[in-house]
Amino acid sequence: MLSSCGSKKQVINRTPQKPVVVEDHEINNRTGIPTVTPNKEKKKSYESIVKTTKDYVAKFAPIAVREMHKYKIPASITLAQGILESGSGRSNLAIRSNNHFGIKCHRGWKGKSVTHDDDRIAECFRKYVHPEKSYEDHSKFLTSRKRYSKLFKLRTTDYKGWAYGLKRAGYATDKKYPQKLIALIKKYDLTKYDRETYKPIKPIENKVDTTTIVQDDTNTRFFYKVIKGDTLYSIARKFKTSVKSLKELNGLKGNSLSIGQELILKK
Repeated sequence: MLSSCGSKKQVINRTPQKPVVVEDHEINNRTGIPTVTPNKEKKKSYESIVKTTKDYVAKFAPIAVREMHKYKIPASITLAQGILESGSGRSNLAIRSNNHFGIKCHRGWKGKSVTHDDDRIAECFRKYVHPEKSYEDHSKFLTSRKRYSKLFKLRTTDYKGWAYGLKRAGYATDKKYPQKLIALIKKYDLTKYDRETYKPIKPIENKVDTTTIVQDDTNTRFFYKVIKGDTLYSIARKFKTSVKSLKELNGLKGNSLSIGQELILKK
């Protein structure tokens, strides 16, 4: 069970920064979603920083769809929360920690961490090697808290019910939190991801099946989960693609991989 370290909020704790949508020229002021200047820290995670919210959606939609089919949380809601909580992956905390949901440390957390001012000065936040891990932890938090149990009786296509339900359950103190989520979902047409399917495909070369597929009527995305001994070059050869293509699809700057990391092979 995930929990916050010392937060006064009842649920996942977010950074004190205002919600962010990065491309200022695209924002309709009537949505009430504030904008900020992108973070320009010199020390950045090796994960590439997306330039726009549309890029963020393209990169993390497959992860949100995977989480939806595993935990029954609408992909549109997860994506909208990621955009709002992390400034489309460009907030100070997201860049430093790959933590896209402001998940704080908790008793028993053995992973790396960073300090960040939130309800109190220099609070402890989880640090991840890859941002998709924060997506998984976010899902586990919602499914493990009794106060959110009613939400899982809703359909995964009922994004409005989820948006208002999160607020009623105490997820955020912002009175306009549901409206902001809904505005983002409509603006970036995130509901289409609530209708995507996700299923395993047959093993390749008689090896352990570490490949999955996400698809709908118009899109097909193949994923590969990194295992011990994998390199970008070996994966590229195995799936008849190129290292350059893998880097571009996954926003990688270097050649480093971690066991369990999921790579998009094509889409």
